Amino acid sequence: MQGFLYDIIFISCICITLQAISFNLPTVPMTQSQALDILKTGVNVFLTGSAGSGKTHVLNQYIEYLKTRDVAVAVTASTGIAATHMNGMTIHSWTGLGIRETLDPRDIDDLEQKSYLWKRFEKAKILLIDEVSMLHGHRLDMIDRVCRNFKRNELPFGGLQIVLSGDFFQLPPVTRNRNDSDENQDTEESNTVYNSPAWKEGNFVICYLTEQHRQDDQQFLEVLNGIRSGIINESVLAPLRTRYQKKVELTVEPTKLYTHNADVDMINRRELEKIEGVAKKFFMSVTGNDRIVDILKKSVLAHEELVLKIGTKVMFVKNNFELGYANGTLGVVTAFLADNTPVVKTARGEIIHASPVDWAIEEDGKVKASVTQIPLRYAWAITIHKSQGMSLDAAEIDLSKSFAYGMGYVALSRVRTLAGVCLVGMHTDALRVDPEVLAFDKDLQERSTVAEEEFSKVPQKKLEEIQKEFVLKSGGTLIFEKIEANKKREAKRKGVKNAEPKQKSYMATKELLDRGGTIEEIAKERGFTFGTIVSHLETLQKEGIEFNTRKIKIDKKLLTAIKKALIATGETKLTPLKDYLHKKMKVTASFDEIRLARLFV
Repeated sequence: MQGFLYDIIFISCICITLQAISFNLPTVPMTQSQALDILKTGVNVFLTGSAGSGKTHVLNQYIEYLKTRDVAVAVTASTGIAATHMNGMTIHSWTGLGIRETLDPRDIDDLEQKSYLWKRFEKAKILLIDEVSMLHGHRLDMIDRVCRNFKRNELPFGGLQIVLSGDFFQLPPVTRNRNDSDENQDTEESNTVYNSPAWKEGNFVICYLTEQHRQDDQQFLEVLNGIRSGIINESVLAPLRTRYQKKVELTVEPTKLYTHNADVDMINRRELEKIEGVAKKFFMSVTGNDRIVDILKKSVLAHEELVLKIGTKVMFVKNNFELGYANGTLGVVTAFLADNTPVVKTARGEIIHASPVDWAIEEDGKVKASVTQIPLRYAWAITIHKSQGMSLDAAEIDLSKSFAYGMGYVALSRVRTLAGVCLVGMHTDALRVDPEVLAFDKDLQERSTVAEEEFSKVPQKKLEEIQKEFVLKSGGTLIFEKIEANKKREAKRKGVKNAEPKQKSYMATKELLDRGGTIEEIAKERGFTFGTIVSHLETLQKEGIEFNTRKIKIDKKLLTAIKKALIATGETKLTPLKDYLHKKMKVTASFDEIRLARLFV
């Protein structure tokens, strides 16, 4: 335990350094594996990145890592929909805060009377909160106060490791008039979560993911990145104009994305009524605590009563990659099997039998409540708010009634390619992003660069020791047989037929290199940036895995210059090398070019 205290001091020094450095650095990409390595050390982390960069994937990897080592993790989110993506519950429910807007001593007293909260906080070692962009700042302060109280510990969040995840370019939190269900009425934006005292005291290490796993269209990526950068020039507007009132070439019509609930409900109801033929009804079944079941029913996007006819346009509302669908996959009901299971033909022409699935709220590995339903909802139209977290093949987007920063970005970033977008309306401010968020995001990117560089200085053996000590300190196990047994248990519980892990992304890159592909060709084929493929090469080299270098082209002049710079400076970090090359040797090169050349020195 004494060793762990030294490691905590060691990591704390890194965190203090990250906070104290005056940021003025070009950003360096952080990969999913690097972010996961940082999470495993036990430091507080804010995991962020653009839509489709893999934040939820990293969170799920970390949750699985903790569960298989018997470390208690509380999985929560700011909204019910986000919570169901990870079988968690809302942070409001987990902390017992509910709908409270303030927290006085009487409220604390009231919470302390609930024995289940004492048990919950006693077990938890890590608290994970997803989609924090939709959490008000004062609520994070309330969460911090409750954690300190139940943990009887005055460290931030009572000494729990806090993992926040989200993207502040997504839609902000809103307060709605209780008598009005429409999404643009009587709304007010509260203080953002990063302005709260709890955020500042949390000393969060920033992990800003840059790999892109949703969009595989480079021009579209440049459009989305332009919006995120606040630069709405011709390079952004011209490609979007080409999609104005343009038909999307798919086997199904694109989903209509609207800003208001009323438009969506009217369209879906009208389109279903148009279809002639026999209607099949599917009712949601539930198990568990009634109160939690009610929360779950309101959170999932599946309908309590789903009426389907042959010809109904639908979208899947859950991920099941083994069966070939994801949250947002579009299709049309083409038939019903003998047991009434709907048969869906997707927009890509695949045939899927849409059997019922479960959504659950879990705590400490136990299911508290679950609902079961066909994982479909009507897909003629959906609100932009509800589309968050989805990946759509195509969308017909009406931004003429946009009323909040980020609506245009959220709607567009749901779609995989520019060719999948049909714009039917545009408000003059639809593509605007919050100037405050824009400035803060730049700070986040720079702090992530520093985190990547500072943690890369820690020897791998030392990093692994710190990670193991954190597991032990959190009451977990390092016994190999126990971990493997837990992995099999988790796989069985999830109904995964083959528990073998999927091929790692960098190994897929290695295969393409070995077949003779160039970095540029591989990046295009996989829908990644040049820098992401370079990061795969760095990982391959780090793990001692050989790969074909025959088609990797490096400027000989740059290679020679980097060799000289390494000798002259004694540095391997990117920023000093780039500065030395530019100032002393008059050589201009990008970070990615330097990273690639550095591999061969």
